[in-house]
This record gives sequence, C-alpha cells and structure tokens, in this order.
Amino acid sequence: MARPLRFRYSPETWSEQRVRHDILQPLRSNIGATAVAPRHEIGADWTTHRFEMQNGDVALFAHNDEDGAYWMGNTETPSSLWRTEKFDWREVPYHVARWTQRELLSTLHEEDPWLADYPHISWFFLPVFMSKDGRESTRAFFREHAAGFPDAGRRETTRFFEDFLETGALDEYRHVMSGKLGTSDHVDRVRMSAAMAEFIAAKILVDAGYDVVPEIEVTTGHSLDFRARDAETNVLVEVTRPQPPKNRAASGPVAAVRDTAETKTNGQLAEHGGGATLFVDCSSFRDDAWNAVRGEQPDVRHRPAVVYRARPDGHVEGYRKGSVPLDLTDAIEFLD
Repeated sequence: MARPLRFRYSPETWSEQRVRHDILQPLRSNIGATAVAPRHEIGADWTTHRFEMQNGDVALFAHNDEDGAYWMGNTETPSSLWRTEKFDWREVPYHVARWTQRELLSTLHEEDPWLADYPHISWFFLPVFMSKDGRESTRAFFREHAAGFPDAGRRETTRFFEDFLETGALDEYRHVMSGKLGTSDHVDRVRMSAAMAEFIAAKILVDAGYDVVPEIEVTTGHSLDFRARDAETNVLVEVTRPQPPKNRAASGPVAAVRDTAETKTNGQLAEHGGGATLFVDCSSFRDDAWNAVRGEQPDVRHRPAVVYRARPDGHVEGYRKGSVPLDLTDAIEFLD
C-alpha cells in the first residue's frame, strides 16, 4: 500500500531533454503518459512539468539549476528517481509546495467537485485524497459514509471537520494526521472512523482551550495520541472508539464501551503505567445505543476517563470517571 504523497528530491541538474528522456518516455511506454501544460504558475526561477496518465494518475516535476528537482505523483516513479530522498510538504521550497498543492487541488475538485466547498478539508487531506492507492477510498469515506457519523449527511459531517481544521490547530502535523486516514484501496469504515475519532478528540481539546500535540512517544516505546497543554496543564490523552454494537460481538452498547476500553486499558495504557487520560469516543453510536450508555454510564476500568458522543452539529455530551485533569466544560455537556 502506497503511503501519503511526499516529494522526491533529485540534487542533479535537469534539462528539458533529460526530462523527456528519463521521465516522460518511460512513463509513456509503461502507462501511457502525456505531457500537458501545468494549470498554474509557480513563480520564481523554476521550470515545471505536468504528466497525466491514461489510468487517471498524475505526476508533477519542478526543477531549477540551483536547487535540483522535486517530483510528486500518484503513479509509478521513473527509475531515474528511484533512489532519491523523500521529503514532506513543509520541507521543500515554498514555491514548489504551493504550486504542487494548487495543481493537485484543481485536479481533486475537478474529480470531486463537492469538495471545493471545503477548502481546509481538501488541503489537509490532500496527501491521501490524491494518493496512489487511497484516493478513491478516502474521498468515498467522506462522500458516502459521512466520515463515520451515523444518521448524518456528508455535507454536515464534512462541515464539522472543516470548521475544526480551519482553526489551524493541526496544520503543523498535517502529514502524520492526514495519514491516519490511510491509503487503502477500499473503505474500511471501522478503521477510518477510529482515525477520525482522533480529530474529534483534538477538536474537543482545542475547544476547551488547550494546545494539542499528536503522537507523543513514551518510555515504553509506544505513542499516545495527544499531549494537551496550556499554561498550567500538561496531560497525555489516549483515544479509543468502540464499534457500534451491531458491528461487534458484544451483547449491547454498554458492553461495547466496557470491552473496547478494557482492551485499551490492558494493552497500551497498562504498559505505559498510568498517567494518561482515556477518551472513549462513542460518536459511531446511533441515538438508541448512546442513550443506553448515557443512562447507565458504565465504568471503563481506567481512570481518569471521559466517555462522550459528538454530533455533526458540534454538540458533544458525555460523562467522566475519576478525577479528569482537564477542564472540558466548554467543549462537552457533562451528564454527571
């Protein structure tokens, strides 16, 4: 499975003749590539190329005499670039990153016009929305599966995440966070919904006034999902998302919450040795399932813990177990 889109960097000098010989010709022979005019200007002293394949793949190439060349594509990589080093979007020259994003965004919105109404979603998830293997499945997850929310439409759920990403709270961590959605060639709703649970958790923390940093490495060799910080707070947060009862062997929603939290508690959190707050996200539950949980408020065998359900209109309600070291009253309507 291909990873989210990254740049390949060649420090060598590239001429127009070399581009045709080492890039266009092999791509044309293998997958029917055509060189087309780029749709956007790059600015500065760069020469740009756009290649489109018969199977819908696209590749971009920018080079100049001083800075070498950068390649990005959701297609096969020409052999002349096989051993080149890979770089993230934030690690390449500004003009190259901006031009590449504009080229790919125009293609994305041509193929899925409805996403043009959500510029931050389009930009943030561009590395997977335009990836080699995951471009169909990741877009379909938002378009056809409401990003994991039950009883909701694609536009209200996409707006929920658009409004959060518009804050810029996760911009610095775009590559790692967008990559959580994956680049599988099929929609795995359970796994993808679990990935979006981390975005919901981040939104709750940001709405409560905390800065968030994802993927915190701890001494056990594991990574916990977030560090939540403000002037007086430094708390580790781990997120888990129970599957809706109809999708699992548990006898009901209360058992689903208990069992899922227990798996997390006996595994990653047990090895960590305590000190983390567990977020149990029940946003995949329909009303009847959540009502059973909110009525009983089952223990989750880890303290401190917060059990909650978010809805696309922004309303979040839940309950706490133990002494939660975070003030979440601005983000969650607590039942307790």
